[in-house]
Amino acid sequence: MAAVLGLDAKLYARVLSSDHLTPCSYDTAQSEWVELTNVRDVTLDMTKGDADVTTRSNSGWKATIGTLKDGTIDFEMIWDGADNGFKIMKTAFLENKTVALLVMDGPKNKDPNGSAQGLMVNCSITKFTRPEPLEDALKAQITARPTYVTGKPPVWVESDTTYTASEPPNA
Repeated sequence: MAAVLGLDAKLYARVLSSDHLTPCSYDTAQSEWVELTNVRDVTLDMTKGDADVTTRSNSGWKATIGTLKDGTIDFEMIWDGADNGFKIMKTAFLENKTVALLVMDGPKNKDPNGSAQGLMVNCSITKFTRPEPLEDALKAQITARPTYVTGKPPVWVESDTTYTASEPPNA
C-alpha cells in the first residue's frame, strides 16, 4: 500500500435533527454527509485511560490495561461566513447542536485504489477559537469531542462497508 498524504484525507459532517435525538445513520455511503473542504491540519487524537494491573508475578515490571477510549478531532477552517461547512461548525458551537463527523483517510465511498478508513462519531463542538494574526488569514480553531447519542457510540469504519442504523457495527 502506498503512503497516504494528509491532503487526500477527508472530513465529512452531518447535522442531526433539530431535536438532537435522532441518531445519525452509520451508512457511510449516504448522500447526507457534507465534505468539509474548508479545513486545514485535521488531527484525530484517540487515547485510552489505563488501569494498573501490576502484580507480584510481573518480576518488578508495572503492568497496565487500557480502559475507556477518548477522542478529539482538532482542525482549522478559514473564517468564511459564506462557507456551508463553516456555518455548520459555528452553529453547532453556538447553539449546542450535535454534529456527526466522519474522519477518513480517503473518500467515504469505495475508492478504486483501496478502502478508506476512519472514525465516525457524533460530536459536540467544544472549542471555536478565532486568533487574529497580523499577517495571516482569520481562521477558526475547532475542537470536536464525542457526545452522547442513544445507540450510536463512536465507531471505526471502512469505506467498502456500509453500516445501517438497524445493524450497528461491532465496535
